[in-house]
Amino acid sequence: MGGYTVSTMIEVRNLTKVFGSAKEIDDAVTLAGEGVGRSEIQQRTGATLAVHDVSFDIAAGELFVIMGLSGSGKSTLVRLLNRLIEPTSGTIGIEGRDLGSLGDADLRTLRNNRIAMVFQHFALLPHRTVRQNAEYGLQIRGTDAAQRREKAEWALEQVGLAERAEAYPGQLSGGMQQRVGLARALAADTDVLLMDEPYSALDPLIRRDMQQLLVRLQRELRKTIVFITHDLNEAMLLGDRILLLKDGRLVQLGTGPQILESPADDYVAEFVSDVDRSRVLTAADVIREPRITVRLTERPADVLVRLGQAEATGAYVVDDDDRILGVIRDDRLGHAAGRGAGSIDESALVEEYRTTEPDRPLIDLLQDVGRNPVPLAVVEDGRLRGVVPRGAVLAALSTQPDRNGSH
Repeated sequence: MGGYTVSTMIEVRNLTKVFGSAKEIDDAVTLAGEGVGRSEIQQRTGATLAVHDVSFDIAAGELFVIMGLSGSGKSTLVRLLNRLIEPTSGTIGIEGRDLGSLGDADLRTLRNNRIAMVFQHFALLPHRTVRQNAEYGLQIRGTDAAQRREKAEWALEQVGLAERAEAYPGQLSGGMQQRVGLARALAADTDVLLMDEPYSALDPLIRRDMQQLLVRLQRELRKTIVFITHDLNEAMLLGDRILLLKDGRLVQLGTGPQILESPADDYVAEFVSDVDRSRVLTAADVIREPRITVRLTERPADVLVRLGQAEATGAYVVDDDDRILGVIRDDRLGHAAGRGAGSIDESALVEEYRTTEPDRPLIDLLQDVGRNPVPLAVVEDGRLRGVVPRGAVLAALSTQPDRNGSH
């Protein structure tokens, strides 16, 4: 999905949550610090170790995925991030502000103005219209009616529901209801979105549509999003980075490709073994520097020499801003060199190439690679950023993870 800014939005340090009586909690924390597992802690103390000693940072504008199997602690962790659940120990900061230091009034203000939440089961108000549901967070905040309506209509437009503004939730499909929940969060215009398994109740086709909608919105809006899921393919598709939990403990934190290529242990390796790499890896993961690019001002004879050294039959011709003008083939260069041409005639260029965006999944590239005299071009903001050779795609799809953490 692309790079995010480097400023920190959320900072979590040594976060622990244990459910139980005061003595049970103290005993559980002691045992957890000694490395005792969750199930044994519960047997010996009666307490439930939900999250243990978890630390991480989330950058502003990052889509950060927290994932694990059922019972891994991920839903507890996301509720700790806005103090819907109080931590046993550890700290949470939002742009440097310690959540633990906030009183009830300040905490309510933070939740209303800075952090919005999207739930798995939509949490819509059935007797309010779609627009009124989208306005709800703004109404709680005290925003005037005209501004509420304007923001709600903008948000509904973003999620493709502008024409259903006067409908009621009961008249909508599950996928549409989830879009209303997302619109409500967007209308609130908070810095942070917490999304707790928002798509797990949807059927696969609608779920895929919602994933693509979130990818598009994030590209345009650059919110800081914490997304909870138990589906690794979903995590890999959406996340700039992924935090893997097991029994309340952080097992691995990294990008999707990093986790695929270098799983931290056998648990992670087993977890990623069934991932569809063609849908997870993107053009950006296999991008290469072009072996050769050419300017119109170059002598055809010189370019022919460079092509021979690169063992290529064609090359991209670019302008001073690295925008692709076309492709020059070796046969046309040979003809121009035979005439003694001092530069490349733009009329000699051919359109025998294809382009892709950096975040396009490899499964969509297979039909485009290897079909032209030049590799598939990766273009961003109209400029040539690199190429995707067919061999790089095939190598990425055939790579097996190294369970020792190296490759």
